[in-house]
Amino acid sequence: MSPDLQLSSVGLSGAAWTRRYSDAVMNTFGSPQRVLVRGEGCYVWDADGNRYLDLLAGIAVNSLGHGHPAVVDAICRQAASLIHVSNFFATPPQIELAERLLAVAGAPAGSAVFFANSGTEAIEAAIKLSRRTGRSALVAAEAAFHGRTTGALALTHKPAYREPFEPLIPSVTHVPLNDEAALRAAVGVDVAAVFLEPIQGEAGVVAADPAYLRLARELTTASGTLLIIDEVQTGVGRTGTWFAFQQAGILPDAITVAKGLGAGVPIGALVTFGPGVSGLLTAGQHGTTFGGNPLAAAAGLAVLDTIEKDDLLAHATSVGDHLDGSVAALRHPLICGVRGAGLLRAIQLSSEVAALVAERALAAGFIINAPTPDVLRLAPPLVISTEQVDSFVSALPELLQGLETVS
Repeated sequence: MSPDLQLSSVGLSGAAWTRRYSDAVMNTFGSPQRVLVRGEGCYVWDADGNRYLDLLAGIAVNSLGHGHPAVVDAICRQAASLIHVSNFFATPPQIELAERLLAVAGAPAGSAVFFANSGTEAIEAAIKLSRRTGRSALVAAEAAFHGRTTGALALTHKPAYREPFEPLIPSVTHVPLNDEAALRAAVGVDVAAVFLEPIQGEAGVVAADPAYLRLARELTTASGTLLIIDEVQTGVGRTGTWFAFQQAGILPDAITVAKGLGAGVPIGALVTFGPGVSGLLTAGQHGTTFGGNPLAAAAGLAVLDTIEKDDLLAHATSVGDHLDGSVAALRHPLICGVRGAGLLRAIQLSSEVAALVAERALAAGFIINAPTPDVLRLAPPLVISTEQVDSFVSALPELLQGLETVS
């Protein structure tokens, strides 16, 4: 037995934990950057005692930060009474969370929620929903990311993700985002569904124009095609409204939700709008063992309650706009601008040095990431303060120092 394995977990160094990780965990993510042991608010600490301002929130997951009292209390109370039941039964948290999701989404009468465990699972349910139209062709956007299971992967555009697992499900067309002519050409009576992200997070926080989303709604309505909006990264207050599609003034046929809904507890959902779409999947045609379990549903209710009670939609908008202005005020030659909405933001760089900047940021105590070579993505907890944001902005010039000439 390795000497490390004989030691108590308490007091192990990050290096020791990383060695154990490499010996036990499948290498699908590479070596971990750090081993984190605890969190509080917008901060996390690693095994060596270093503190980091979490400006990524588990990639838009930890919507209320770490250890939020409302989430902790909801989970503890629910765990003490009922954690899981089979889908032969319902529970009050499951029902209440479905009702709340329909309400905040502005769903009409006859709408419904299917609970899953992740965003990818919600996308898989949406693909099955689309097959019930009797059609099989799908349309998605170039640079889209919808997940890594085989159905979701067919919608995801990045060749490096797709090609090792082909052949994927057929008849998927990818069109350039915001290209209205390409969308018009792709959407016809043979298309079951159009899948769009209102903001493409993995592509570098690239937004669909509101006019483009409205055109998608117009075209899909005319052809009898489902419009499915992927709100996995943008939903649950991330962009300053409950869901980003609401900013375009449209009502889709369905949305997929996950990430921030559970504040770290795995949960996903497919929300269908109106009785016609909600009736496409009937008893026995789809299911899940853990989806909608009372523990995850209780966490989801605590998240929605807290966002509403603490007015975090307005807070996300205010702090996001503050970040935008503060970064612009730096007038740094490497910074081209900031884009995004609410607390999903990208700092566009003029050179492909984003990965190096993210490494420097981590060493300086800030967690961000580089979804593309020239973009820094920030998706912090919705509870982050302007002072915490300012601490990062103040550090940016030093993080960028000497990189102006790097090509």
